Amino acid sequence: MRIATFAMVLAIVATPLVATAQDSVKVDEQIIIRQVQTDRRAVYAQNLQLSDSESRAFWPIYDECELAMKKITDRRLALLDEYAAKFDTLTDADADRLLAERMKLDEQALETKQKYAKKVQKALPSVKALRYAQLQDRIDNIIAAQVFSLIPIAR
Repeated sequence: MRIATFAMVLAIVATPLVATAQDSVKVDEQIIIRQVQTDRRAVYAQNLQLSDSESRAFWPIYDECELAMKKITDRRLALLDEYAAKFDTLTDADADRLLAERMKLDEQALETKQKYAKKVQKALPSVKALRYAQLQDRIDNIIAAQVFSLIPIAR
């Protein structure tokens, strides 16, 4: 399946992060995010096989959703940067705040996905709307697995 190719590309792109210094992780994150955004769009285009009218309806919704999710992703990355900066000196208070913020971001991401899934469902046939949601989940899970494998567990 084409998603496997995307997963392999993402894994290859993300692998160098393991060996990088903390200072360069932020730059590498941005490179990966740009690549993922490009690859993600291609995965949707290839797997949804939209007609011209479906494309005109879908891509503006997709772009709007990606912009909303980027705001959440940026906040997640800032949270990860903060965690990395405090890794050796993490206090219970820091951990409580980081955990609360993470849960809040998870809720916001789910709300955003639900909002845009409904819009996609109105714009596309139901089978394609379901395929969109499935692709979104698979891509997000692949990215999460790669990112989380790079983050050390709190001591």
